[in-house]
Amino acid sequence: MPQTPAVISRLRHRVAPLCAALAFLGCLPQAVGQTAATPAVAPVPYKLRIVGGLASINQYIRQEEPFWSKELSRMSGGRFDAEIVPFDRAGVPGTEMLRLLQLGVVPFGTTLMSSFTAQYPEYTAPDLAGLNPDIATLKSTLAAFRPYLEKSLRDQHGVEALAVYVYPAQVVFCKKPLRGLADLAGRRTRVSSSTQADFVGALGGIPVLTGFAQIVPSLTAGNTECAITGTMSGNTLGLPTMTSHVHALPVTWGLAVFGANQAAWEALPPDLRALLRRELPRLEAAIWEESERETSDGMACNRGAPACVGGRKGSMVVVPVSAQDERSRQEILASTVLPRWVQRCGARCAQVWNQTIGPVRGLVAAPAK
Repeated sequence: MPQTPAVISRLRHRVAPLCAALAFLGCLPQAVGQTAATPAVAPVPYKLRIVGGLASINQYIRQEEPFWSKELSRMSGGRFDAEIVPFDRAGVPGTEMLRLLQLGVVPFGTTLMSSFTAQYPEYTAPDLAGLNPDIATLKSTLAAFRPYLEKSLRDQHGVEALAVYVYPAQVVFCKKPLRGLADLAGRRTRVSSSTQADFVGALGGIPVLTGFAQIVPSLTAGNTECAITGTMSGNTLGLPTMTSHVHALPVTWGLAVFGANQAAWEALPPDLRALLRRELPRLEAAIWEESERETSDGMACNRGAPACVGGRKGSMVVVPVSAQDERSRQEILASTVLPRWVQRCGARCAQVWNQTIGPVRGLVAAPAK
């Protein structure tokens, strides 16, 4: 829905204090929907400023950062260049990224889809807890939802979705022996989203919403007994020295959208837009391959297998997904996770689900009551 001048004014007032923190990017002066002024003389090389994904994660270090800081110049023969900074080091609140893209305060940026939970829960549909037990399933789920996501971001927010990235599987690490998912009952478990909390709660566990930086302090202090986090990020945090068991089921993954303010996108030279349309799908594919490798490598490192190449070898017990775990995943998704998502999201979301993801996953969402 197009934004009225009054709404735009209120939005700009809310984000104005962020401009000082975003000196790297600058703030676009025009209102959303206006076309950016074309400079009389384009700089050579034409330089973009990009807000990327999470710092210190291999998807950023090995893929995003080199693409923008090196590959773009090489592919364009030096005509185009870019600077990139990870969003968690750019002074950009993750929950405000979509709004900042909409306003053009951030012309090109990456936003975690989990950060949409409070304001736009419909966009979290492809990564509900228990929905995607492997990356092949996640790919088919996203493929079903992506046309709606791209159209909605464009029409409702004035944001052009240029790529969708993924982070490695989010799994359960525990300090005490774990035979299966049912053993989470009564355990205080770190979660990072509402959908993870629904999943843990349905198992009888006690979800504790905790930021990534607080995982280790929380486990050390005894505030949590288990933690859901990435297979390799858990290894990087040193969880193999603090926990003994890791369950193999991906509870969630972690999707991120790389998008552009429409005015900023349309102001780019046509040949730069064409280049990005051609090359960003390749970057997206490389990030997905990186995440799949890192999911496997993280598990190998956590258990101390010879196949470990990217992390520190631990000696954890890897708990395989049992037939009972798989039944529990399906039952909890259908009876708890999906209905609660619809309750938070509304009747319109049940309709969107049933037109996109529902048919490919064989799961119907009942309208919110």
